[in-house]
Amino acid sequence: MTSPLFRVEDLHVQPAKNPTSEILKGLNLTVNAGEVHAIMAPNGSGKSTLASTLMGSNQYEVVSGSVHLMGDDVTDWPTDERAKAGMFLAFQHPQKIPGVSVIQFLHQALSARKGVAVSVVELRLATMDWIKRLGMDSSFVDRYLNEGFTGGEKKCNEIMQMAILQPEIAILDETDSGLDNDALRIVAQGIREVQIDQPDMGVILLTQYQRLIDQITPDYIHILVDGRIVASGGMELAAHLEKDRDDTFRTVSVGV
Repeated sequence: MTSPLFRVEDLHVQPAKNPTSEILKGLNLTVNAGEVHAIMAPNGSGKSTLASTLMGSNQYEVVSGSVHLMGDDVTDWPTDERAKAGMFLAFQHPQKIPGVSVIQFLHQALSARKGVAVSVVELRLATMDWIKRLGMDSSFVDRYLNEGFTGGEKKCNEIMQMAILQPEIAILDETDSGLDNDALRIVAQGIREVQIDQPDMGVILLTQYQRLIDQITPDYIHILVDGRIVASGGMELAAHLEKDRDDTFRTVSVGV
């Protein structure tokens, strides 16, 4: 049997600076090629901890469990090695990098991903194509990364990075956070466009709400409460949660 694209096994995680308190308490997740998994959770349940841990952040310590990408155990790999191997994280709050333009950033990141210096001309053409598909201004590529960007521009830039870097697994940490309805539609359309171009890419959506899920229609929905996935299902699970989210988050661990 072939290995799944991405697998998380019994993952226990604690803050590196406060090793007495576990945030993730035995999380399991399997993502096969081309699948979209949405993880819904209230604030404080461990969504961003999960996203950061999967990408190897030194802010968190894996107490036990493992993370596997295409059969390789990447639990102890540094962030850059995970990224080169095909893991991608779209941040909830993308950071600005003054002095580094979008095209410069993409050139360095893509060259590292491919292991060779890519053509700047070809990269610019590909980037301009995605800028058009995302409805962004053509001057965007030469602006400093996230400096002076609106919330929608920051999230569109994350999706464009995902499109250019062509990851095996994309982890989207509350990509819908802070977006109005118009910006959300653009970002959701961008995600769908990337899925069309890369049908084998796995996607993990981390969110509190249903509005992005309604536009992406994931294959599986999981509910994360207190560091554990306590329920899994299809779109009916998201609908139940949206109908009475507070009560569902309180009682889902004993049955939805």
